[in-house]
Amino acid sequence: MSYPRLVSNLDSIRHNVREISKMCHGFGIELVGVVKVARGEPLLAQIYLENGVDIIGDSRIQNIKRMRQNGIKGPFMLLRIPMISEIEDVVENVDIVLVSELEVARRIGKMAASHGKRQKIIYMVDVGDLREGVWFTKAVDEIVESSKIKGIDLYGIGTNLGCYGGVIPDLDNMNLLAEIGQKIRERGVEFKVISGGNTAALYMVENKTIPQSINEYRLGESLILGTDTTNNISFKFLKQDTFTLETEIIELKTKPSVPYGKIGRDAMGRIPVFEDLGNRLKAIIAIGEQDIDPAGLIPLDKGIKVLHASSDHTVLDVSDFDGRLKLGDILKFRLTYSALLRAMTSEYVEKVW
Repeated sequence: MSYPRLVSNLDSIRHNVREISKMCHGFGIELVGVVKVARGEPLLAQIYLENGVDIIGDSRIQNIKRMRQNGIKGPFMLLRIPMISEIEDVVENVDIVLVSELEVARRIGKMAASHGKRQKIIYMVDVGDLREGVWFTKAVDEIVESSKIKGIDLYGIGTNLGCYGGVIPDLDNMNLLAEIGQKIRERGVEFKVISGGNTAALYMVENKTIPQSINEYRLGESLILGTDTTNNISFKFLKQDTFTLETEIIELKTKPSVPYGKIGRDAMGRIPVFEDLGNRLKAIIAIGEQDIDPAGLIPLDKGIKVLHASSDHTVLDVSDFDGRLKLGDILKFRLTYSALLRAMTSEYVEKVW
């Protein structure tokens, strides 16, 4: 058995998928299950589809191709607006793609027409978060224009909130997106979905305040962790024990709590800050910034505090741990979304599904 390793709890993941899909479908909301945090793991995609997810979403075309090669039928949505250099791959492998540029839509339409098909797109609208999308004041004309492109099928419009600017989805920005949709329809353009939701907006379904016209959600963090980073909450009806990171102690020594010498920047270019608590028992575990976001490690044992990390080492204060620790002991952690993302991406962390 090798460490560090990331161990999944598939029963808890299934629970989250079933609960969320039941809630969304009860409001007539199509559910896109986002698997990008797990690098498009085919087993995870299959679990999503078997437990109520309607569409599999990922931001990397490579992950979608790998899922198809492993027998996952989809349908698939490409969440990151595509690079021009990957348009042929998109048309060949993706059912629905998010776009935010007319030029990209035209190139997709041309490629789709050459393949004898119509490519479904969701045209993204920026309602304030400043990530992708046409700015909301210019959205109607641009989206109507996109609907006229040969080879394009306007599947819907959408927005993203919380991920870049931290803007919280609320009635104002959801209604703004709905109004844009209504104005587009008044121009004679029909489409299926208004894709207004990600995990940051799930609370609006939970408390029944989501506008009726919002009928698609793209969910990742809530399904796989039962949490919502933007609103800083854990959903009570979901499980959070979906992943456990297991790490090994490689050093255990009593040392001062403040470094000795002049302090500059650490290996990541930061100026660390230390509190003088006298001598403390410190444990070093064999994992670091290359593999995880140390600020996102949540110890499962009481009396353990994550102090700081370099690229390969994470230092813990274990002075208040109730029990005896020794070299080679395994310490376990839950993870925030940012820590899970990095652990999943690291080839040095074993994945146990």
